[in-house]
Amino acid sequence: MNPYVLAILLSSLGIGTTLTFASSHWLLAWMGLEISTLAIIPLMAQQHHPRAVEATTKYFLTQATAAAMILFASTTNAWTTGEWNIQEMSNPTALVLITMALALKIGLAPVHYWLPEVLQGLDLTTGLILSTWQKLAPFALIYQISPMMNPTLVIMLGLASAIIGGWGGLNQTQLRKILAYSSIAHLGWMMIVMQYSPNLAILNLILYITMTTATFLTFKNVASTKLSTLALTWSKTPMMTTMAMMTLLSLGGLPPLTGFMPKWLILQELTKQDLPLTASIMALAALLSLFFYLRMCYAMTLTIAPNTNSNTSTWRQKSSQTTMTLSITTTLALTLLPITPAIVALAT
Repeated sequence: MNPYVLAILLSSLGIGTTLTFASSHWLLAWMGLEISTLAIIPLMAQQHHPRAVEATTKYFLTQATAAAMILFASTTNAWTTGEWNIQEMSNPTALVLITMALALKIGLAPVHYWLPEVLQGLDLTTGLILSTWQKLAPFALIYQISPMMNPTLVIMLGLASAIIGGWGGLNQTQLRKILAYSSIAHLGWMMIVMQYSPNLAILNLILYITMTTATFLTFKNVASTKLSTLALTWSKTPMMTTMAMMTLLSLGGLPPLTGFMPKWLILQELTKQDLPLTASIMALAALLSLFFYLRMCYAMTLTIAPNTNSNTSTWRQKSSQTTMTLSITTTLALTLLPITPAIVALAT
């Protein structure tokens, strides 16, 4: 892609998200979401592969549907209350509609069906943008309307996402689909705590973005998109493979890694809010996700690809890819647990 065109598209992505962040009016927020959607579509379709074009079409149709629902719900609210302000949503029908529209935007269960299919059709770099940056603008809106949302609906969305995100990834062999289901499960954890502690949900989002970035960049570095090709990485880049295994365990939420922190704090918050059954179901749903992370770890570090080569190590070419971002995100994904007390003090 022409670098000037790429620069325009990436800056449009940034402007769209920033516009939604800064807006207090529904029309301006909707405009920001639309700019973000239209900016990523050429990035998704740039390969001119049938799978990429199909993924782009699916993405465009779902995002257009969600945007239309947001516009309809905000107009309904303005019609009944005379208010366009995001924090003045008092019409219950409009609130339910807008919650479902934002759930469709980010891919929460039960409106998640587009996400694994779309992510599977994209290259890893665009998939990374879709899994991280594109979640920010809808989450800013969810954060603002969270005090007014229907608590039962929010809990149902969170539980469904955590369970389906864990269950759906169990039989997958494509890494991008596994990461899509991982995304759905993490979004469920963020939604379940959004009404009780919005700051905790934002902390979870930041850590999820850090860990997912590290995972995507690792797979990009080793040029791997299938579970079977992960077995080849150990002999090529043993150190990176070890770090990737730790990052995947961090995504699964195992102590003493960073990913344990948000799960621990969210379960604690749910228990404080007198929701022990919800906390128990979320903890059990996390085990489903942990299974497919362990499966990926096993493929990466405990299996060796069948080969007839008698040499002890394979031929290694020096990679031309930059690894600074990967190094920073991997370090953050593995080492932030000790600062949990400081984060708790800031979040409360």
